[in-house]
Amino acid sequence: MTFIYIQQGKKKSPRKLAAGWLLRPVMTTQRDPDTVSLRLILVSGKTKDFTFSPNDSATDIAKHVYDNWPLGWEEEQVSSPSILRLIFQGRFLHGNVTLGALKLPPGRTTVMHLVARETLPEPNSHGQRNREKATESSCCLLL
Repeated sequence: MTFIYIQQGKKKSPRKLAAGWLLRPVMTTQRDPDTVSLRLILVSGKTKDFTFSPNDSATDIAKHVYDNWPLGWEEEQVSSPSILRLIFQGRFLHGNVTLGALKLPPGRTTVMHLVARETLPEPNSHGQRNREKATESSCCLLL
């Protein structure tokens, strides 16, 4: 339980306590250590916080968001959950990746981008391209 200072329905911090303020108890919610908090950001910049289990996969998250599409996101509504993709730390999450496998920090909200995209790049496509570039040789001729 937390206490806040109230006067005429307004909150005030204890540092700025003045005469006439009352101390009132307020119930606060504790984060469940067995859940993962995600803040999903659309390309438009709109955000929404969701709570999931560490066992939920990227596919499970896409389906949940599609089934519970937030108010205010109507313009970005998609036709199917199968085209919703999560981006975490600059990489697309493939459907079977679970939140637990990402080792997200407990008690914190993790930010991910949510985009509509039909297909995903192959999991190692960037690594393969980099290896191909590294084995290429170049030469130049100066006259």
